[in-house]
Amino acid sequence: MSATAPLPRHIAVLILAALACSFAGNHIAARIAFDHDTGLLLAMLCRAGVTLLVLAALVFYRGEALRLSRQTWGWQLVLGLLIAVQSFCIYSAVMRIPVALALLVVNLAPIFLALLSWALGGPAPTRRATVLMATILFGLVLALDVPAQLANQRAVDASWIEGVLFSATGAAVFACALWITAHRLAPVPGTVRSMLTLLVVFVSTALIGASGLLPGGMDLPTAPTGWIALACLVLLYGMAFSALFVFVSRLDITRNAPVMNIEPVAGLLFGWLILDQLLNGLQIVGGLIVVCGVVLLASSKQP
Repeated sequence: MSATAPLPRHIAVLILAALACSFAGNHIAARIAFDHDTGLLLAMLCRAGVTLLVLAALVFYRGEALRLSRQTWGWQLVLGLLIAVQSFCIYSAVMRIPVALALLVVNLAPIFLALLSWALGGPAPTRRATVLMATILFGLVLALDVPAQLANQRAVDASWIEGVLFSATGAAVFACALWITAHRLAPVPGTVRSMLTLLVVFVSTALIGASGLLPGGMDLPTAPTGWIALACLVLLYGMAFSALFVFVSRLDITRNAPVMNIEPVAGLLFGWLILDQLLNGLQIVGGLIVVCGVVLLASSKQP
């Protein structure tokens, strides 16, 4: 079999599912690290730095060139800054609300991308896509337990509001990043694009950390558990991100990518087993509606 021949579909699906679980595990580890006073910027810096080294080695091994036009360099810088903002938003959300809920809200990215593409001259969402987007939003309302929050006589928890807003912002920013990747940086090899993106994330995070703009952002863990969690989040993210690019040519991504949307489900399971983060029955139903809707939306044939 050729080294680049697609893997059997069941193996490709298992690999993508394992990668999704690894990404979910990264967020679980991040929550544990934050609970032990690890700085948010420190977590971002370590994660980006280690993964950057792996991708740089991969680019060097493949002999891929870094020659980009001036305009392409500009878009690459914008992409890196967007991913830095997205990483900050997701980790900020994970600090405030259950991991599964944060990941479910981030799954709004396909909706934002469809609307952004339409606004920038792309095709309007089909009737099927519109119904699916409305279904996803309905499921999200249930998953976030919005009716109970509104019925609560006490003030809505500020951390809950902040967490949801951070997640939604992360989804919107990620949609912008996906649009730039597809429409402005498509000719750039994936490993090169990702390496340069993480380089921008690393440098921008280091500069903000050094400036002291975010108090406590570079704090070290105050307990061994925090150090272990920090190491785990770096390892899980680095392995999953790197493996995705090692196997990408053999995973038939166009056909199998929706499998990656099990990440919130994995986050729900890990959050329950490891963090004791429990959701009620209605929230779980809402979460399943969101995941199924996103999978169907991602599987839709676009014009």
